[in-house]
Amino acid sequence: MPHKPQIKIPATYMRGGTSKGVFFNLQGLPEAARIPGDARDRLLLRVIGSPDPYGKHTDGMGGATSSTSKTVILAKSDRPDHDVDYLFGQVAIDRAFVDWSGNCGNLTAAVGSFAIASGLVDGDRIPVNGVALVRIWQKNIEKTIVAHVPISDGQVQETGGFELDGVTFPAAEVKIEFINPVDPGEAMFPTGNLVDELEVPGIGTFQATMINAGIPTIFLNAADIGYRGTELQGAINEDPAALQRFETIRAYGAVKMGLIGELAQAAERQHTPKVAFVAPPADYTASSGKAIDAGEIDLNVRALSMGKLHHAMMGTAAVAIGTAAAIPGTLVNLAAGGGERESVTFGHPSGTLRVGATAGERDGDWIVERVVMSRSARILMEGWVRIPGDAF
Repeated sequence: MPHKPQIKIPATYMRGGTSKGVFFNLQGLPEAARIPGDARDRLLLRVIGSPDPYGKHTDGMGGATSSTSKTVILAKSDRPDHDVDYLFGQVAIDRAFVDWSGNCGNLTAAVGSFAIASGLVDGDRIPVNGVALVRIWQKNIEKTIVAHVPISDGQVQETGGFELDGVTFPAAEVKIEFINPVDPGEAMFPTGNLVDELEVPGIGTFQATMINAGIPTIFLNAADIGYRGTELQGAINEDPAALQRFETIRAYGAVKMGLIGELAQAAERQHTPKVAFVAPPADYTASSGKAIDAGEIDLNVRALSMGKLHHAMMGTAAVAIGTAAAIPGTLVNLAAGGGERESVTFGHPSGTLRVGATAGERDGDWIVERVVMSRSARILMEGWVRIPGDAF
């Protein structure tokens, strides 16, 4: 029986923050995949190598973790005051499923670099030397992000001395601004409360801060669920019972936040909401062996992504952490010592991260104007990715 030969698609493999993904220019995709739908999803699944019952992504570009099974599609933006449209697809590892429900904050750091290198940013906006401000429209969540991309001799400067915990080698610093991550007309706290009682039948009732900033996130107190907040991946990911408890908590939280109508729908919305747990500062040893002193941080945070404890921290969850820390009375704020603050440094499994947020109260509602953090990014490989011609 004859088989269709492989086709090749222009693609760039990039690291952004503590994540990696395959980047595409929309116009470089096969015509059937230039619009949302089954053809696009099947193409991206085959590129990554999913679904893979072996959980290894041996026959694809994925890395068999939530941080490395990611895809990005960029296009020149026709929105006023924006340079590029950014669409993110989180590819499931063992299921034929691409989740389009949220953003990847880490890969956001690579969007500006890819956009410039691909000619998606007008030349008059790129200095010969200095910093290019790339105005990004994040299509998944319909929000504006500004990437401050360093430029040397007219080219993106990728090398440098900026160190990011969770990334092995230093690189150039890329500052990311999340502008109005929660629109004034949106509910930052979907339940109307800074802290709720989240009842999870068969597991317990927990205090929870449920916030929609950066990405919908459910924050719990580590002590309430039997943890110290200094755990590394093995303590959670090697415990199937713990993972199931977290997934159950996530499902009930998603219903309470109004993200889904019934528990069964949580399986089709794996990317959001996230579940995280917080604790006051404490000494611990990061996954790299680096000693983290309690005096260096304001609190500890651990977060799960796609059903597993993240090896560092998702960029979008960092937006939620920074926002919640700036609002007195949330569990994140209380774990950091309470009171008003414009920035927070938190410990995660790979080290520490600082994030700043400008938040305030207006007419009785909390608003956040911007959240800022620094990441880094670089191109790992560029050229073509190949997939069987009948894959989509």
